[in-house]
Amino acid sequence: MTVTLPPDYKPSEKETFLNDLQLEYFRQKLLQWRMELLEEVNETRTNLKETSLVEPDLGVRASVEADRSLELRTRDRARKLISKIDEALARIEDGSYGYCEETNEAIGIKRLEARPIATLSLEAQERHERMEKTYLAE
Repeated sequence: MTVTLPPDYKPSEKETFLNDLQLEYFRQKLLQWRMELLEEVNETRTNLKETSLVEPDLGVRASVEADRSLELRTRDRARKLISKIDEALARIEDGSYGYCEETNEAIGIKRLEARPIATLSLEAQERHERMEKTYLAE
C-alpha cells in the first residue's frame, strides 16, 4: 500500500498512534537522514583521498592528522547511526516500530520525532541510564 504524505505533514498525538501516515512520515524521515549521512561519508572518503599527509611542516602535518582522526571518528559514529536507521526501517516493515523493546508500550510521537531510532520508552531509557550510572560508580 502506497501512502502519500500531505505537504508539511507532522504527526500529532491526536491521531491514532502510528497510523499509515505516521509510519510513512517516519519512514521518509529515516530514509532522508540515512541519505544525508551517506553523502557525508562519501564527502569524507573524497576528502581523505585528496588530503595528503606528506606535509613538510610538522605542525601542519600534526594538524592534518588530528583533523583526519576527528573526521574518521565522526564517520564511524555515522556508520553506527546508519545501522540503527536500517534497524528502525526494518521495525517499520515488521510492525514493531514505535514500541518499547522492554515494555511493549508506545514510545510516543514526541520522542520518535526527537529520536526516530528510539527503541525504548522515555521511562525505560531513564532506567537504563540510572543503572549505567550506578554500575559505573561502583
